[in-house]
Amino acid sequence: MKTWINIALPKGRLGEKAYRMLKESGYECPSIEDPGRKLIFENPEKGVRYFWVKPSDVAIYVERGAADLGIVGKDILLEYQPDVYELLDLQMGKCRMAVAGKKDFRDPIGRTLKVATKFPNITLDHYNSKCRDIDIIHLNGSIELAPILGLSHVIVDIVETGSTLKENDLVVYEEIVPISARLIANTASYQFKDDAINAIRRKLQKQVESR
Repeated sequence: MKTWINIALPKGRLGEKAYRMLKESGYECPSIEDPGRKLIFENPEKGVRYFWVKPSDVAIYVERGAADLGIVGKDILLEYQPDVYELLDLQMGKCRMAVAGKKDFRDPIGRTLKVATKFPNITLDHYNSKCRDIDIIHLNGSIELAPILGLSHVIVDIVETGSTLKENDLVVYEEIVPISARLIANTASYQFKDDAINAIRRKLQKQVESR
C-alpha cells in the first residue's frame, strides 16, 4: 500500500521555488501548474499530495498533522516555536532579521526603548539577551512608518535587499539572525512515514549541495 505524503507549500514565490525543487527531485504533480481554484493537488504515482497555504500557516498545518511536510521560513519557526522537526535548510528565500531605525537614531540609554515589529517573540528574546527594557509595539502593516512618525525608536523586521529602508531614510543597526526556508516535518509522521520523508529530504539535500 502506497504511503501518501501531504506537503504544505507557502503561497507566493517561495512556495513556487520550493515546488520546483520538489519537482526536480522527482515529486512532480502536473495539476498544480494548471490555473484554477483547486486547493489540493495529487500525484498517486508519486504518492504526494500538495496544497497551498498562507506562509504563516504552514507550521500550523504541519504541527497539527494535516501535513506531513512543509516549507517555512526560519522566522516563522523562531517566532511561533511550533512542535515540528526541522529537517533541512533549503538555502533559498535568504534574508535577515534586523534592527533598523532612522539614520540619526541614538539609543536612549536609561529609558525604555520603543520597538515596532511583526515579530514580538523574536524581538523580546533578542532584547532580553541584552537585558534591555523595551516597549513592543505590535504592528501588521508597513512598520517602516513607525520610527519615521515617532511611534517607535526602532523596528525589528525582515530585511532582504534593504531597498525599502533606504527609500525611507532608514538603516540597519544590528542583524539578529539569518533567515532562509526550511523543510519541516510533523513529529508523528516522521516516526511512521520516516522512509518516505527521508527519501524526499535526501533528494532535496542533494539539490542544495549541488548549487
